[in-house]
Amino acid sequence: MDIYAHRGSSGTHPENTLAAFKEAARLPIFGVEFDVHLTKDGQPVVIHDETIDRTSSGSGFVKDSTLAELKVYDFGGWFSEDHKGERIPTLEEVLLVFAETTHHLNIELKSDIFPYDTMEEKVLALVHDLHLEARVVISSFNHEAIRKVKSLKPEVQTAVLLGSILVDPLRYMRNVPSEALHLHYPAALRPTAKKTIEDGGIVRVFTVNEREQAEALQAIGVQAIFTDYPERMQSSLQTIRKTTK
Repeated sequence: MDIYAHRGSSGTHPENTLAAFKEAARLPIFGVEFDVHLTKDGQPVVIHDETIDRTSSGSGFVKDSTLAELKVYDFGGWFSEDHKGERIPTLEEVLLVFAETTHHLNIELKSDIFPYDTMEEKVLALVHDLHLEARVVISSFNHEAIRKVKSLKPEVQTAVLLGSILVDPLRYMRNVPSEALHLHYPAALRPTAKKTIEDGGIVRVFTVNEREQAEALQAIGVQAIFTDYPERMQSSLQTIRKTTK
C-alpha cells in the first residue's frame, strides 16, 4: 500500500509549506499531496483553506489578496517557533521541490467553494512546463473541474474526492470520467468501496494517521493512503509486512 504525505509532512512541519514538502521529498515514500487556490492576481498558491486565518499571521480570503500581499504573512509561526517565517508557496515552487525526485504528486484543486476561472489551465500548464504529466494525479471535490481537466489533458490521471457514501462509486467515477476515487476513511470501510476495489477501481484514502486504520485498509486492497505522518506510517507498514510474512 502506497503512502502519500498529506499536505507535505504536515504532522511534523507546518502544512503546505516548503519546509513540509522538503521533509516529504527526502523520505522514501510514494507520493505527496497538496492543495491549490488562486490569488487575486491569478497565481496558483498552495494552501488548504479558502482563508489564511488558520495557518498564517494574516486574515482574509486567498482570492482577495495578490501573491505579493500574501507573501508578507508568516505561514509557519502558528506551528512552532522553529518554523517562523515560512511563506505561502506558489504551485511552481512546490513542484520544483519534487522536480528531481520520483514522488507521485497529488494536486488537489480547491474550487469546490469558490470557482476559480482558468485554474485547470494554469495548473496543467505548470505541470507541462516541468514535464510532470506522468507523475501527477489531479483531484478535487469539484467534479466539474475533474471533467474539465480530462477534456484539456486526457492523459493526465484524475481522481474524484468523496466524503460521503455512493451506491455505485465505480460507475460514478467512470462517468466523470476519472481513474481513481479518493475517499474519506470511514467511507472506505463500507462494502461499496471494497466492491469498487474488487472490480478494478483505484481507491486511495484520507486521512490515515493510525496503524490500525492502515491495517484495515490494507486488508481490503486499498492502493494508497494519505497521512500527516508519512515517516512514522512508512515504518508501521513495513512492520506490518514483516509480521504477516
